Amino acid sequence: MIKIGDSIPDATLSETVEFGDFCPINPSPVSVAEATKGKRVVIFGVPGAFTPTCSAQHVPGYVEHLAALKAKGVDEVWCVAVNDGFVMAAWGRAENAIGKVRMLGDGSGEFARKLGLDVDLTKYGMGTRIGRCSLLVEDGVVKQVNVEGPGKFEVSDAATMLGQLG
Repeated sequence: MIKIGDSIPDATLSETVEFGDFCPINPSPVSVAEATKGKRVVIFGVPGAFTPTCSAQHVPGYVEHLAALKAKGVDEVWCVAVNDGFVMAAWGRAENAIGKVRMLGDGSGEFARKLGLDVDLTKYGMGTRIGRCSLLVEDGVVKQVNVEGPGKFEVSDAATMLGQLG
């Protein structure tokens, strides 16, 4: 599992903020290594778009605390889920997060696996996902890791991360 002091593993995520008449369009690849270079980034992982805790608490908390996070030197906040870029964009629009929190799809679970945070949620009909977590990454180096226990939402929320920023 990823730990403080590790380099963030490179993986290709997908993102779009463009919408057609009916759905998001044109997801573009995002290299984690390139996108974190020279930046202070908070990344929070969620098991799935449009799921109860993720939609009711996790994403809204980061949207609500975005200005405070930025005031503490955070350049970007990312939400990552094992969903495709289309789903992440549609979810971001539904959560009023587009243009605030980067909604990044880890469609194949590559990033989740490389972090060592992949979880098997097959018994819930979800397959392999990323476990609920938050990370602080500074210039590609992990400075904070918060991993939730199964079914928990206690340490990966925006308020906890805000407190950890000092």
